[in-house]
Amino acid sequence: MYTEMAPVMQLYNTFRNKWCGAYYASKGIRVIPSVSWGNENTFEFCFDGIEKGSTVAVSTYMVSEHGCRKDQKEFFLKGYNEMLRRIEPERIICYNDPFPEMQGNIVFVDYDLSSWRHMNDDPYVPSKYAKYICGEESWPVGCDIIVKTGHVIRDDVFVKGMGSAYGGEWKPAKKDDERFLGKPGAVNKSRAGGKRGGYDRETKIGEEGKASKERHYTDHDNPTKHSDPHDHKIDWSNGFPKLSPPINYPNGNVPEFKSFKEMKFMSEIIGINSLEENRFKTISDFKWCLNRGGEIEFEYKERVFGIFPLQKRNPESEYQILICEKFVDDQKETEKWCDTADEVLEYMIDGVRLRDVITEVIVWDRTI
Repeated sequence: MYTEMAPVMQLYNTFRNKWCGAYYASKGIRVIPSVSWGNENTFEFCFDGIEKGSTVAVSTYMVSEHGCRKDQKEFFLKGYNEMLRRIEPERIICYNDPFPEMQGNIVFVDYDLSSWRHMNDDPYVPSKYAKYICGEESWPVGCDIIVKTGHVIRDDVFVKGMGSAYGGEWKPAKKDDERFLGKPGAVNKSRAGGKRGGYDRETKIGEEGKASKERHYTDHDNPTKHSDPHDHKIDWSNGFPKLSPPINYPNGNVPEFKSFKEMKFMSEIIGINSLEENRFKTISDFKWCLNRGGEIEFEYKERVFGIFPLQKRNPESEYQILICEKFVDDQKETEKWCDTADEVLEYMIDGVRLRDVITEVIVWDRTI
């Protein structure tokens, strides 16, 4: 139940949650209801149908600080305390770290250690159901196992738990991301990394103190797709910076990069992200970067590759993503055009899928 949902959807999802629980219980299955809520207007119905003194489950994953998102603790605790008052649960199973302010008999389940991230643990013994859950094989006839999936608002948002479907308010997760914020009218100057020395950037700050446009003084070693310099518009409509495909100037008619109202404030962003800060910690981190318009340069087995969201070639796509090898004689031979980040992850390097090594590659540059 996400705060962005219309009230009728919040009510409908509460009904579906309780209906499924009642049906399972009617078939003799032990049910632990998961409880979620929206803003205070949902309190009149979101706790209905849960027996007083029962065991319940909650999740703090989406409302906790993670990645580039602030926590939503105030929102969570308001509903949590209302749940304690109305249900008086015997115990609360909490997925992800509980907030220190949470009262009650809490059973903590480590969300991270329960995740796919540990599939590379050595030794690792996969679940016997993994081949079915991942779609490699069909479920056996007569199988009663149910795989729970979430309500997905859009493909580039990762939704778990409750609160805002987009996570908390955006914050810079790496020092390089600080260039997206500043004094209205400023042009932040920064330098990006790169295998061959990096390049300069200028980021224009709009009236709300958030970046509105960014200029890259490079062609990313891909002159047929980028001019030097080229610009990116920056969209904040979903609460985080999303870079547009490049605006190129192939004829050399480069407009002057002025701050609005021709103000002259300048601020320097010192330093470049370390390779560890740039590294993709998870596949979700990589997909998040691409879905925000990020341009990426990475190295794997002494070969360097670039990934660039570009103007669409497929009319059914918002834009397309190009991945190719850099610093080679025939770059076109290595190109692959993709509609989604998942397609990019299927790119093959020496017989290995990018999906299987993306957390191991050296990331020289990522624009977000």
